[in-house]
Amino acid sequence: MRQTSSYIFLCFIVAAMAADRAFGQDVAAGEHLFKAKCSICHSPEPGTNKIGPSLFGVVGRPAGHIEGFDYSEANRTSGITWDVPTLDRYLTGPQAMVPGTRMTFPGLKDPGERGAVIAYLATLQPGNATR
Repeated sequence: MRQTSSYIFLCFIVAAMAADRAFGQDVAAGEHLFKAKCSICHSPEPGTNKIGPSLFGVVGRPAGHIEGFDYSEANRTSGITWDVPTLDRYLTGPQAMVPGTRMTFPGLKDPGERGAVIAYLATLQPGNATR
């Protein structure tokens, strides 16, 4: 189990670095955008759900799998794992990617904004010293 946990943590760190490089964004800009555009419905804190689920640990997590949150059937059964490219597609237009999701947010059309938010989300991992 310890090896698996270490491997998962390493994957999260690599994802955070990849998101930052791939989109050329800094995490601070993503945090600012998250607070402005996402935080009304989502929390970056572990175990804190709002209208939407907590996004702590979202990168690498299967969709619809936070215990205690009432996901739409569309999200629960989507088979999606939230990696960087999948988050990018989803945040462009959630309803287009997952018809039936309860997420009514129209999406982030600007690739730079999406990249910055994803870079920030990738830092929201257990044991991350920047949190």
